[in-house]
Amino acid sequence: MLDRFFNDSLASQGRVASFSPQVDAFETEQGFEIEASLPGLKRDEIKVDFQQGRLAISGERQFHNERNERQYHLVENSYGSFYRAFDMPDTVDANKIEATFEDGVLHVHVPKDTQKTMRHQIEVRGKQGGQAGGGDGNVGKGSTSGKMSERVGRNATEVPVQEASTGQRGGSQQNAPGTSRQGSGVGS
Repeated sequence: MLDRFFNDSLASQGRVASFSPQVDAFETEQGFEIEASLPGLKRDEIKVDFQQGRLAISGERQFHNERNERQYHLVENSYGSFYRAFDMPDTVDANKIEATFEDGVLHVHVPKDTQKTMRHQIEVRGKQGGQAGGGDGNVGKGSTSGKMSERVGRNATEVPVQEASTGQRGGSQQNAPGTSRQGSGVGS
């Protein structure tokens, strides 16, 4: 029985240097809430940082053996340095993060940035300035919808016309994309 008692006591000593606080994290409409259980710590022993989208909670829970006449047989509490980090989404407002510590529980409120979470309607417009299709902003009515699609559309329609008009396949007198030969029916 004594062997089991002391073996259990020695096994629990490994926990003395491996404290990791229990954390609850949840989301509300206004933001994200993190609650960490930090019993036995004081407010000035806790550090909360936010950098590059990562919220970090760190500190140290020290084993205080004030009375030298104590001979511990069992230590079940964990002690030591701790570090917990949480990756936050891009929608948080880092300037308004608040942390409070009360009754051994750290409460961290990470509010959402309303400008980043608000839905914005984006107007889709066409190209301006003499491009093919007019540029009146109406997709599907002859307007272009961007450089890539304009380039792909031009290559898809002009290259086969050029080959058919010359009678050569893969000949050395092909024109650059976007140009046409006389009599090809494109641009004349």
